[in-house]
Amino acid sequence: MASPGEATVKDSHVGKKKKPPARYWLEQQKEGKDDSKVGKEHAEQAVEQEERKTQKTTKRKQEGGERDEKKFISGKTDPFPGPAHIPEDRINKFKRKDKTKKPRGSHYKLKDMISRSQKESEMAQKQAARFDLLLPEDAGFLEGDEDEDTCTISQEDIADAVDITAGSKYFNLKLSQFGPYRVDYSKTGRHLVLGGRRGHVACIDWQSKQLMCEINVMESVNDVKWLHSEAMYAVAQKKWLYIYDSNGIELHCIRKFNDVLRMQFLPYHFLLATASATGFLQYLDVSVGKEVTAICTKTGRLDVMCQNPHNAIIHLGHHNGTVTLWSPNQKEALVKMLCHQGGVRSVTVDKTGTYMVTSGMDKKLKVYDIRSFKPLKSYFLPAGASCLSLSQRGLLSAATGDIVQVYRDVWSSPVTKPYMAHRVPRTVWGLNFCPFEDVLGVGHGDGFTSMLIPGAGEPNFDGLDANPFRSAKQRQEWEVKALLEKIQPELISLNPAELGQVDRASFAQRHQDRVQALGFDPLAKEKFIPKYKTKGRSSAGGVERRKKQVAYEDQRDVIRKTVETKMKMEKERKQKEQKATVFSSQRSALDRFKK
Repeated sequence: MASPGEATVKDSHVGKKKKPPARYWLEQQKEGKDDSKVGKEHAEQAVEQEERKTQKTTKRKQEGGERDEKKFISGKTDPFPGPAHIPEDRINKFKRKDKTKKPRGSHYKLKDMISRSQKESEMAQKQAARFDLLLPEDAGFLEGDEDEDTCTISQEDIADAVDITAGSKYFNLKLSQFGPYRVDYSKTGRHLVLGGRRGHVACIDWQSKQLMCEINVMESVNDVKWLHSEAMYAVAQKKWLYIYDSNGIELHCIRKFNDVLRMQFLPYHFLLATASATGFLQYLDVSVGKEVTAICTKTGRLDVMCQNPHNAIIHLGHHNGTVTLWSPNQKEALVKMLCHQGGVRSVTVDKTGTYMVTSGMDKKLKVYDIRSFKPLKSYFLPAGASCLSLSQRGLLSAATGDIVQVYRDVWSSPVTKPYMAHRVPRTVWGLNFCPFEDVLGVGHGDGFTSMLIPGAGEPNFDGLDANPFRSAKQRQEWEVKALLEKIQPELISLNPAELGQVDRASFAQRHQDRVQALGFDPLAKEKFIPKYKTKGRSSAGGVERRKKQVAYEDQRDVIRKTVETKMKMEKERKQKEQKATVFSSQRSALDRFKK
């Protein structure tokens, strides 16, 4: 050990001690020091501070790039730097339009606006592609074992194999007294309305099996249809059209709509389209309760009707084998298609508005591409199909007598056998797929049957448009927003993309429309009025002389233009004659047959 008298070690393992805090009695001693020494110390401190600042800035610049490339999480580098990768096919799925080209010589504000809108659309496209990963469910189909056809699997076997909730969706309602029945599901797929031929009408929450209302209208019922929500539905009775609420109370009796056979509701336009036995196609605006238009189709009884969900065009089938497309803006048919050699029995269109499927009295089932109005596939059914319906995933159901057959991939590949089949007690009178559910509702002479069709419904729904689990308050708020966003019937057209295009009308056409609107021609040349001159120069003879001089100049211009047009036409005629002489001078191989 070191003795206390020895010198202490200068470098200790603890390190240098901090400077002691400044005391007030030490400040008096410092005042006696030289001012020059104090100035030098201040200068040295300033130089040291500047050097430290420059070192810090250089370090920041060197580390700046590394910080941008590598983000530190809890002191460790990120193993997956940058934004998450999105596959190109998923981005193209949500692509709305191509990039707009910036016009040359345009204003800088316009270019800035175009670039900003492109950035926003790209950001929305990427966000939609990212959120697509969060969709919880995928659509699945029924697959059999080796050498097993799925059409041989019965509904009872499917109901026993699936869980209790899905198995409860297969059920039968025996209503043989007032059948056959027409069926319709609400837009959310939650509620069901049944209309019996002999006057029985019932509304059901079919998932909970709760009866909402049940009435008998005491006359024949031709069709039933839900309106914009499950609070109201329309019933086409023997004479007139009636509107009821979900409690079975009659709200309206619309006598302008008589002898209605079929109905279709356009949800985004709040229009109820009806086809009558007298050959009239009528549109009713449900939001205000007024008739929009009535079109006489001049094709006789209209008992085949469907709508195109993509562009809200109504498709009608006729007894002469034609299918016509109608819009409330025109009194004539937009398109007439000869589809069958006999009468048309049923028509349906897929949700994308691309394919139309028809069945006729010639026992044929045909698939058409509506974009080109050309047939894609044609199938022969031994007894023909009386009712057709397409699901959200493209499954086609066809009813032949008391047998319901479901087909898969009808338009993409030739079909040799059905995907599923089921026999009901009596003849089928109505078919409809339930939205967002793998369920097919069948109305027949003995009541109603709910079938399980795996892969029929869309597994993911849009909660802002059609939410099956919405409350009464949410339904009220949605109804108000839907009414504010209602599309006017004038915008219904065969190609809805035309609304976003620029109408490049010719100058002459625009000028003519302007003249008709104003009542005069704003570009017409004003009549010459001579200026009044003093000192006797505005005598009657002088004024007339000046008028004639101006008139002669105008006449010369007109004559000059006519002469130029005549010379141009004469020149073109001579060129045509020269070409004809050249062709006539050339010998042809057919000249030897001339006499």
